[in-house]
Amino acid sequence: MSRGSSAGFDRHITIFSPEGRLYQVEYAFKPAKEGISIIGVRSSEGVVLVCAKRVPDKLLDPAAVTSMFPITPLIGCVSTGLIADCKAQVQRTRMEAAQFAYKNGYPIPVSYLAKRVADVGQVYTQHAFMRALGVVTIFAAVDDEAGPQLYKVDPAGHYLGFHACAAGAKEQEANNFLEKRVKANESMTMSQAMETAIIALQTVVGSDLKPTDLEVGVVTKEHPRFKQLTEQEIEVELNKISDRD
Repeated sequence: MSRGSSAGFDRHITIFSPEGRLYQVEYAFKPAKEGISIIGVRSSEGVVLVCAKRVPDKLLDPAAVTSMFPITPLIGCVSTGLIADCKAQVQRTRMEAAQFAYKNGYPIPVSYLAKRVADVGQVYTQHAFMRALGVVTIFAAVDDEAGPQLYKVDPAGHYLGFHACAAGAKEQEANNFLEKRVKANESMTMSQAMETAIIALQTVVGSDLKPTDLEVGVVTKEHPRFKQLTEQEIEVELNKISDRD
């Protein structure tokens, strides 16, 4: 049976199709685009990371299911895509951060860490004996010089800094919402950034969220250590939003 114009061009990651496409890199984007929704919003005071939380089996301990990870005490990230690839990338990222701190004597800047993760991802697209990780990762931290920072890294090894960004299911819908909010208020406070991120996730999910339906991580200038909110703290933030409505 004929497989059409793409026949044979997805056997190795380094083979280009006649149209100049790398099909295996595109395949790596698919699980990331179909994964859980993740959102990052940067304010003048800090950064908020939010992601949907799915517990696929009632027998699982919900505390064991997470897509949000601390990399160093000062840097946190949230990932979407293949969870095994997420954890492999987190392990590699933690190693990079630890080696940098050991060699240089100070914590790794989040901009350099995002670049290192993107460089490794890009190398994975060059060799036939590797495969691109099906993961999109958003990093957050407060830099000593540049202030609050938000970076997104994709499977092709592309990384950029953002005021706000989203990935996962209904990514474009979330980005459209964030674009309107950021354009209306470029100098958000931390509470406004929190509200924007949670409402964006509610818009994508299409229903009101309970504290068990999402994870929230924050890092601020006042408290530069990355912190994940407890269910009680998330409930307080959800109540604030419902009271405003």
